[in-house]
Amino acid sequence: MQRKIITLLNLFIAISLFSVVSTVHGEEYESMKGIKSVTTIFDERESNPKSAVLHLKLIHQTYEELAAMKKTPVFVVIFSGPSVKLISKNKEGFSPEDQKSLDEIANTLSAMSKDGIKLEICLIAAKVFKVDPASVLPEIKRVGNGWISMIGYQAQGYSLVPVY
Repeated sequence: MQRKIITLLNLFIAISLFSVVSTVHGEEYESMKGIKSVTTIFDERESNPKSAVLHLKLIHQTYEELAAMKKTPVFVVIFSGPSVKLISKNKEGFSPEDQKSLDEIANTLSAMSKDGIKLEICLIAAKVFKVDPASVLPEIKRVGNGWISMIGYQAQGYSLVPVY
C-alpha cells in the first residue's frame, strides 16, 4: 500500500513538474521545431482508478499544450485490457474512494471529448472484463478489436504511446 502511495506521489510530482516546465519553456522543445501537427494514439490499459485519473489528465494537458503551441494535435485514446472497467457507468465493486476517481475519470473524458480527443473502447476487452457495452460512457466509441484500431491509426502515421 505504501509503495502504491509513493508511486502515485511520484507521478503527481512528475505531472506538476511537466506542467511548470512546459508552461515556462513552451516552444523550446527541440523535437517540436518544424512540426505543424501531431497524431498520437494512447494505448490506455491502466486499471488503478487514481493512476488512470493522473494519466488521462496528463494526456489532456499535453493536448492543450500542443494546441497552444499551434502544433494541431490529433489524439485518440483507446481503452483496452483492464482499463475498460474504469469507463463504465457501473461502479459496483469499487470502493467509495475509487468511485470518486471514477467520477473524475468521467469528467476528464467528457472534457477531452469536447476538445476533440477521440475515445475508443475495445469490445473484446469489455467482454473479457465483463463490462456491458451499454454501460460505457457515452463519449466513447465502441470498436470490435482495439488492436485493429491501433494498427489502422499507426498505418496512417499516428505515434503510439503506451499507458500502463
